[in-house]
Amino acid sequence: MRQSTRSHVDPFIVMDVMEQARAAEEAGRHIIHMEVGQPGTGAPKAARDRLATEMAAGPLGYTVALGRPDLRAGIAALYDEWYGIDLDPARVVLTAGASGAFILAFTALFDAGARVALGEPCYPSYRQILTALSLNPVGLQTHADTRYQPTPDHLDPSLDGLIVASPANPTGTMLFKPELTALTNACAEQDISLISDEIYHGLQYDSRAVSALEVTDDVYVINSFSKYFSMTGWRLGWMVVPPDHIRTIERLAQNMFICPSHAAQVAALGALSPEGRAELDQHRDIYTRNRTILQDGLKAAGLSNTAPADGAFYVYADVSHLTDDARAFAAQILDRAGVAVTPGLDFDKQRGAGTLRFSYARATEDIEEGVARLTAFFNSL
Repeated sequence: MRQSTRSHVDPFIVMDVMEQARAAEEAGRHIIHMEVGQPGTGAPKAARDRLATEMAAGPLGYTVALGRPDLRAGIAALYDEWYGIDLDPARVVLTAGASGAFILAFTALFDAGARVALGEPCYPSYRQILTALSLNPVGLQTHADTRYQPTPDHLDPSLDGLIVASPANPTGTMLFKPELTALTNACAEQDISLISDEIYHGLQYDSRAVSALEVTDDVYVINSFSKYFSMTGWRLGWMVVPPDHIRTIERLAQNMFICPSHAAQVAALGALSPEGRAELDQHRDIYTRNRTILQDGLKAAGLSNTAPADGAFYVYADVSHLTDDARAFAAQILDRAGVAVTPGLDFDKQRGAGTLRFSYARATEDIEEGVARLTAFFNSL
Protein backbone atom coordinates (compact mmCIF):
# COMPACT_ATOMS: atom_id res chain seq x y z
CA MET A 1 0.00 0.00 0.00
CA ARG A 2 1.22 3.52 -0.76
CA GLN A 3 2.52 5.88 1.91
CA SER A 4 2.35 9.67 1.75
CA THR A 5 5.57 11.63 1.57
CA ARG A 6 4.34 13.84 4.41
CA SER A 7 4.32 10.81 6.71
CA HIS A 8 8.12 10.59 6.44
CA VAL A 9 8.84 12.35 9.72
CA ASP A 10 11.82 11.76 11.99
CA PRO A 11 11.41 9.64 15.11
CA PHE A 12 11.18 11.29 18.51
CA ILE A 13 14.60 10.18 19.80
CA VAL A 14 13.70 10.49 23.48
CA MET A 15 11.09 7.77 22.97
CA ASP A 16 13.83 5.50 21.59
CA VAL A 17 15.91 6.25 24.70
CA MET A 18 12.91 5.36 26.88
CA GLU A 19 12.65 2.02 25.09
CA GLN A 20 16.36 1.31 25.63
CA ALA A 21 15.93 2.17 29.31
CA ARG A 22 12.89 -0.08 29.56
CA ALA A 23 14.84 -2.97 28.02
CA ALA A 24 17.67 -2.43 30.53
CA GLU A 25 15.17 -2.48 33.40
CA GLU A 26 13.58 -5.64 32.04
CA ALA A 27 17.05 -7.20 32.11
CA GLY A 28 17.24 -6.42 35.83
CA ARG A 29 19.11 -3.10 35.92
CA HIS A 30 18.09 -0.09 38.01
CA ILE A 31 17.83 2.92 35.71
CA ILE A 32 17.53 6.57 36.76
CA HIS A 33 15.22 8.32 34.32
CA MET A 34 16.48 11.79 33.39
CA GLU A 35 15.43 11.53 29.73
CA VAL A 36 11.72 12.15 29.66
CA GLY A 37 9.89 15.42 30.33
CA GLN A 38 7.32 13.88 32.62
CA PRO A 39 6.61 14.66 36.27
CA GLY A 40 7.42 11.84 38.63
CA THR A 41 4.11 12.60 40.36
CA GLY A 42 0.60 11.84 39.13
CA ALA A 43 -2.60 13.85 38.98
CA PRO A 44 -3.38 15.54 42.31
CA LYS A 45 -5.73 13.80 44.72
CA ALA A 46 -8.42 16.41 44.16
CA ALA A 47 -8.42 15.54 40.45
CA ARG A 48 -8.80 11.83 41.09
CA ASP A 49 -11.52 12.39 43.68
CA ARG A 50 -13.50 14.67 41.37
CA LEU A 51 -13.41 12.05 38.62
CA ALA A 52 -14.46 9.24 40.96
CA THR A 53 -17.44 11.29 42.14
CA GLU A 54 -18.66 12.12 38.63
CA MET A 55 -18.14 8.57 37.38
CA ALA A 56 -20.30 7.30 40.23
CA ALA A 57 -23.02 9.80 39.31
CA GLY A 58 -23.44 8.63 35.73
CA PRO A 59 -21.81 8.00 32.35
CA LEU A 60 -19.37 10.47 30.85
CA GLY A 61 -20.52 11.06 27.30
CA TYR A 62 -19.39 13.52 24.67
CA THR A 63 -18.88 17.12 25.69
CA VAL A 64 -19.25 19.97 23.23
CA ALA A 65 -16.34 20.25 20.79
CA LEU A 66 -14.61 23.14 22.57
CA GLY A 67 -14.87 21.46 25.98
CA ARG A 68 -16.90 21.81 29.16
CA PRO A 69 -17.90 25.43 29.81
CA ASP A 70 -17.14 25.18 33.53
CA LEU A 71 -13.57 24.04 32.81
CA ARG A 72 -13.07 26.76 30.20
CA ALA A 73 -14.22 29.29 32.80
CA GLY A 74 -11.83 27.82 35.35
CA ILE A 75 -8.92 28.19 32.94
CA ALA A 76 -9.93 31.78 32.17
CA ALA A 77 -9.87 32.50 35.91
CA LEU A 78 -6.33 31.12 36.04
CA TYR A 79 -5.22 33.82 33.58
CA ASP A 80 -6.57 36.46 35.93
CA GLU A 81 -4.73 34.89 38.87
CA TRP A 82 -1.41 34.34 37.10
CA TYR A 83 -1.24 37.33 34.76
CA GLY A 84 -4.00 39.77 35.70
CA ILE A 85 -5.76 39.14 32.37
CA ASP A 86 -9.55 39.40 32.09
CA LEU A 87 -10.01 36.55 29.59
CA ASP A 88 -13.31 35.66 27.94
CA PRO A 89 -13.83 31.90 28.54
CA ALA A 90 -15.26 31.65 25.02
CA ARG A 91 -11.70 32.07 23.71
CA VAL A 92 -10.48 29.00 25.63
CA VAL A 93 -10.47 25.79 23.59
CA LEU A 94 -9.88 22.42 25.26
CA THR A 95 -7.85 19.99 23.15
CA ALA A 96 -6.56 16.43 23.04
CA GLY A 97 -3.28 17.35 24.70
CA ALA A 98 -1.08 20.21 23.56
CA SER A 99 -0.32 18.05 20.50
CA GLY A 100 -3.98 18.29 19.46
CA ALA A 101 -3.78 22.05 19.97
CA PHE A 102 -0.81 22.30 17.61
CA ILE A 103 -2.64 20.30 14.96
CA LEU A 104 -5.67 22.58 15.22
CA ALA A 105 -3.57 25.75 15.29
CA PHE A 106 -1.41 24.83 12.31
CA THR A 107 -4.45 23.73 10.31
CA ALA A 108 -6.39 26.92 11.10
CA LEU A 109 -3.53 29.33 10.42
CA PHE A 110 -1.56 27.94 7.48
CA ASP A 111 -2.13 26.60 3.98
CA ALA A 112 0.00 23.78 2.57
CA GLY A 113 3.49 24.98 1.78
CA ALA A 114 3.50 27.77 4.38
CA ARG A 115 6.85 28.53 6.04
CA VAL A 116 6.69 28.36 9.83
CA ALA A 117 9.74 29.36 11.88
CA LEU A 118 10.93 27.85 15.14
CA GLY A 119 13.93 28.78 17.22
CA GLU A 120 16.42 25.93 17.54
CA PRO A 121 17.03 24.11 19.81
CA CYS A 122 13.32 23.40 20.16
CA TYR A 123 10.73 20.77 20.91
CA PRO A 124 11.11 18.37 17.94
CA SER A 125 7.45 17.56 17.41
CA TYR A 126 6.81 21.11 16.16
CA ARG A 127 8.89 20.22 13.13
CA GLN A 128 7.36 16.79 12.62
CA ILE A 129 3.73 17.93 12.96
CA LEU A 130 4.35 20.78 10.51
CA THR A 131 5.88 18.33 8.04
CA ALA A 132 2.98 15.89 8.40
CA LEU A 133 0.58 18.75 7.59
CA SER A 134 2.50 19.63 4.39
CA LEU A 135 3.96 22.76 5.96
CA ASN A 136 7.61 23.82 5.87
CA PRO A 137 9.43 24.19 9.21
CA VAL A 138 12.16 26.84 9.12
CA GLY A 139 14.83 26.46 11.79
CA LEU A 140 16.23 29.64 13.32
CA GLN A 141 19.62 29.13 14.95
CA THR A 142 19.55 30.78 18.39
CA HIS A 143 22.47 31.38 20.74
CA ALA A 144 23.38 31.87 24.37
CA ASP A 145 23.49 35.67 24.10
CA THR A 146 19.70 35.70 23.50
CA ARG A 147 19.03 32.85 25.95
CA TYR A 148 18.48 30.50 22.99
CA GLN A 149 15.34 32.41 22.02
CA PRO A 150 14.54 33.92 18.59
CA THR A 151 14.72 37.68 18.10
CA PRO A 152 13.17 40.10 15.57
CA ASP A 153 16.44 39.94 13.61
CA HIS A 154 15.65 36.31 12.77
CA LEU A 155 12.40 37.25 11.02
CA ASP A 156 11.61 38.25 7.45
CA PRO A 157 8.40 38.62 5.38
CA SER A 158 8.91 35.23 3.69
CA LEU A 159 7.73 33.60 6.92
CA ASP A 160 4.07 32.80 7.50
CA GLY A 161 4.35 31.85 11.16
CA LEU A 162 6.57 31.76 14.24
CA ILE A 163 6.45 29.38 17.20
CA VAL A 164 7.99 30.54 20.47
CA ALA A 165 8.20 28.61 23.73
CA SER A 166 8.74 30.10 27.16
CA PRO A 167 9.83 28.32 29.31
CA ALA A 168 11.38 26.39 26.46
CA ASN A 169 12.07 22.73 25.92
CA PRO A 170 14.95 21.70 25.99
CA THR A 171 16.69 24.79 27.38
CA GLY A 172 14.31 25.95 30.12
CA THR A 173 14.90 29.59 29.10
CA MET A 174 12.15 32.21 29.17
CA LEU A 175 11.17 35.22 27.09
CA PHE A 176 10.65 38.22 29.33
CA LYS A 177 8.20 41.01 28.56
CA PRO A 178 10.52 43.36 26.59
CA GLU A 179 11.76 40.53 24.35
CA LEU A 180 8.27 39.09 23.89
CA THR A 181 6.91 42.55 23.02
CA ALA A 182 9.63 43.09 20.43
CA LEU A 183 8.91 39.72 18.80
CA THR A 184 5.16 40.35 18.82
CA ASN A 185 5.58 43.76 17.18
CA ALA A 186 7.91 42.32 14.53
CA CYS A 187 5.40 39.58 13.71
CA ALA A 188 2.60 42.12 13.39
CA GLU A 189 4.65 44.35 11.10
CA GLN A 190 5.53 41.44 8.80
CA ASP A 191 2.16 39.65 8.89
CA ILE A 192 3.61 36.59 10.65
CA SER A 193 1.17 34.51 12.71
CA LEU A 194 2.47 33.99 16.25
CA ILE A 195 1.99 30.81 18.28
CA SER A 196 3.15 30.88 21.91
CA ASP A 197 3.81 27.53 23.59
CA GLU A 198 3.30 28.09 27.32
CA ILE A 199 2.91 24.51 28.54
CA TYR A 200 5.57 24.92 31.24
CA HIS A 201 3.94 27.95 32.84
CA GLY A 202 3.58 27.40 36.55
CA LEU A 203 7.07 25.87 36.58
CA GLN A 204 9.38 28.87 36.89
CA TYR A 205 11.88 29.58 39.62
CA ASP A 206 13.52 33.01 39.83
CA SER A 207 11.16 35.16 37.70
CA ARG A 208 7.48 35.04 36.73
CA ALA A 209 6.65 33.58 33.34
CA VAL A 210 5.07 36.11 30.98
CA SER A 211 2.14 35.10 28.76
CA ALA A 212 1.97 36.41 25.21
CA LEU A 213 -1.60 37.45 26.07
CA GLU A 214 -0.11 40.17 28.29
CA VAL A 215 1.29 41.72 25.11
CA THR A 216 -1.26 40.99 22.39
CA ASP A 217 -4.57 39.28 21.64
CA ASP A 218 -3.41 38.52 18.09
CA VAL A 219 -1.79 35.22 19.07
CA TYR A 220 -2.52 31.55 19.58
CA VAL A 221 -1.47 30.57 23.12
CA ILE A 222 -1.08 26.84 23.80
CA ASN A 223 -0.95 25.21 27.22
CA SER A 224 -1.51 21.81 28.77
CA PHE A 225 -2.44 19.92 31.92
CA SER A 226 0.63 17.71 31.46
CA LYS A 227 3.43 19.64 33.15
CA TYR A 228 2.53 21.92 36.10
CA PHE A 229 -0.73 19.99 36.57
CA SER A 230 1.11 16.63 36.48
CA MET A 231 -1.43 14.96 34.16
CA THR A 232 0.67 13.73 31.22
CA GLY A 233 -1.24 10.54 30.45
CA TRP A 234 -4.63 12.23 30.65
CA ARG A 235 -3.92 13.98 27.32
CA LEU A 236 -5.68 17.27 27.91
CA GLY A 237 -4.48 20.64 26.67
CA TRP A 238 -5.97 23.99 25.84
CA MET A 239 -5.39 27.02 23.70
CA VAL A 240 -6.52 30.61 23.71
CA VAL A 241 -7.38 32.02 20.29
CA PRO A 242 -8.43 35.45 18.97
CA PRO A 243 -12.19 36.03 19.13
CA ASP A 244 -12.65 35.86 15.35
CA HIS A 245 -10.96 32.43 15.22
CA ILE A 246 -13.24 30.64 17.69
CA ARG A 247 -15.72 29.33 15.11
CA THR A 248 -12.92 28.25 12.76
CA ILE A 249 -11.33 26.18 15.51
CA GLU A 250 -14.71 24.82 16.58
CA ARG A 251 -15.44 23.50 13.07
CA LEU A 252 -12.04 21.84 12.87
CA ALA A 253 -12.30 20.37 16.37
CA GLN A 254 -15.77 18.95 15.69
CA ASN A 255 -14.49 17.02 12.71
CA MET A 256 -10.99 16.07 13.85
CA PHE A 257 -11.58 15.14 17.49
CA ILE A 258 -15.34 15.45 18.29
CA CYS A 259 -14.27 16.50 21.80
CA PRO A 260 -11.41 16.03 24.25
CA SER A 261 -11.58 13.22 26.81
CA HIS A 262 -14.49 13.93 29.14
CA ALA A 263 -12.83 12.03 32.00
CA ALA A 264 -9.70 14.16 31.66
CA GLN A 265 -11.80 17.33 31.71
CA VAL A 266 -13.47 16.26 34.95
CA ALA A 267 -10.11 15.51 36.55
CA ALA A 268 -8.79 18.88 35.38
CA LEU A 269 -11.60 20.62 37.24
CA GLY A 270 -10.35 18.95 40.42
CA ALA A 271 -6.75 19.91 39.63
CA LEU A 272 -7.81 23.56 39.36
CA SER A 273 -9.41 23.48 42.82
CA PRO A 274 -7.60 25.10 45.79
CA GLU A 275 -6.76 21.65 47.14
CA GLY A 276 -5.35 20.52 43.81
CA ARG A 277 -3.33 23.68 43.34
CA ALA A 278 -1.82 23.41 46.83
CA GLU A 279 -0.54 19.92 46.03
CA LEU A 280 0.81 21.06 42.66
CA ASP A 281 2.70 23.97 44.19
CA GLN A 282 4.42 21.45 46.47
CA HIS A 283 5.58 19.63 43.32
CA ARG A 284 7.21 22.85 42.14
CA ASP A 285 9.08 23.04 45.44
CA ILE A 286 10.50 19.60 44.67
CA TYR A 287 11.61 20.71 41.19
CA THR A 288 13.26 23.76 42.73
CA ARG A 289 15.41 21.53 44.94
CA ASN A 290 16.10 19.13 42.08
CA ARG A 291 17.20 21.96 39.80
CA THR A 292 19.84 23.09 42.28
CA ILE A 293 21.07 19.55 42.85
CA LEU A 294 21.40 18.87 39.12
CA GLN A 295 22.99 22.19 38.19
CA ASP A 296 25.54 21.91 41.01
CA GLY A 297 26.25 18.27 40.17
CA LEU A 298 26.80 18.89 36.47
CA LYS A 299 29.08 21.82 37.22
CA ALA A 300 31.13 19.68 39.60
CA ALA A 301 31.36 17.04 36.88
CA GLY A 302 32.77 19.59 34.43
CA LEU A 303 29.57 20.39 32.52
CA SER A 304 29.41 24.10 33.27
CA ASN A 305 28.27 25.33 29.84
CA THR A 306 24.50 24.98 30.29
CA ALA A 307 21.51 27.06 29.24
CA PRO A 308 19.87 29.22 31.95
CA ALA A 309 17.22 26.95 33.46
CA ASP A 310 14.60 29.66 34.08
CA GLY A 311 11.68 27.26 34.07
CA ALA A 312 10.37 23.82 33.03
CA PHE A 313 12.42 20.93 34.44
CA TYR A 314 15.42 20.56 32.14
CA VAL A 315 19.11 21.42 32.00
CA TYR A 316 20.54 21.60 28.47
CA ALA A 317 24.29 21.02 28.54
CA ASP A 318 27.09 21.43 26.02
CA VAL A 319 29.17 18.22 25.89
CA SER A 320 30.96 19.00 22.62
CA HIS A 321 34.30 18.86 24.47
CA LEU A 322 33.55 15.20 25.19
CA THR A 323 31.80 13.92 22.06
CA ASP A 324 30.61 14.74 18.55
CA ASP A 325 28.00 11.95 18.70
CA ALA A 326 25.54 12.70 21.49
CA ARG A 327 23.34 9.74 20.61
CA ALA A 328 26.17 7.25 21.08
CA PHE A 329 27.32 9.16 24.16
CA ALA A 330 23.84 8.94 25.71
CA ALA A 331 23.84 5.19 25.04
CA GLN A 332 27.22 4.95 26.76
CA ILE A 333 25.90 6.83 29.80
CA LEU A 334 22.91 4.48 29.97
CA ASP A 335 25.13 1.42 29.70
CA ARG A 336 27.90 2.46 32.10
CA ALA A 337 26.10 4.73 34.56
CA GLY A 338 22.53 3.45 34.43
CA VAL A 339 21.17 6.95 33.74
CA ALA A 340 18.91 7.67 30.78
CA VAL A 341 19.46 11.10 29.20
CA THR A 342 18.35 12.64 25.90
CA PRO A 343 20.79 13.47 23.08
CA GLY A 344 20.43 16.99 21.70
CA LEU A 345 19.81 15.76 18.14
CA ASP A 346 16.13 15.65 19.02
CA PHE A 347 16.14 19.42 19.44
CA ASP A 348 18.77 20.77 17.06
CA LYS A 349 19.75 18.89 13.89
CA GLN A 350 22.79 21.09 13.27
CA ARG A 351 24.36 21.41 16.74
CA GLY A 352 22.63 18.73 18.79
CA ALA A 353 25.41 16.17 18.31
CA GLY A 354 27.30 18.05 21.01
CA THR A 355 24.54 18.51 23.60
CA LEU A 356 22.50 16.52 26.12
CA ARG A 357 19.23 17.29 27.91
CA PHE A 358 18.81 16.24 31.53
CA SER A 359 15.36 16.20 33.13
CA TYR A 360 14.94 16.79 36.88
CA ALA A 361 11.22 15.99 37.02
CA ARG A 362 11.57 12.86 39.13
CA ALA A 363 11.73 12.45 42.92
CA THR A 364 14.62 14.22 44.67
CA GLU A 365 16.12 10.87 45.72
CA ASP A 366 16.31 9.84 42.05
CA ILE A 367 17.98 13.10 41.05
CA GLU A 368 20.54 12.76 43.84
CA GLU A 369 21.33 9.20 42.78
CA GLY A 370 21.44 10.21 39.11
CA VAL A 371 23.86 13.04 39.83
CA ALA A 372 26.11 10.70 41.83
CA ARG A 373 26.20 8.22 38.95
CA LEU A 374 26.79 10.94 36.35
CA THR A 375 29.60 12.48 38.40
CA ALA A 376 31.33 9.11 38.64
CA PHE A 377 30.88 8.55 34.90
CA PHE A 378 32.22 11.95 33.82
CA ASN A 379 35.12 11.73 36.26
CA SER A 380 36.09 8.39 34.71
CA LEU A 381 36.48 9.85 31.23
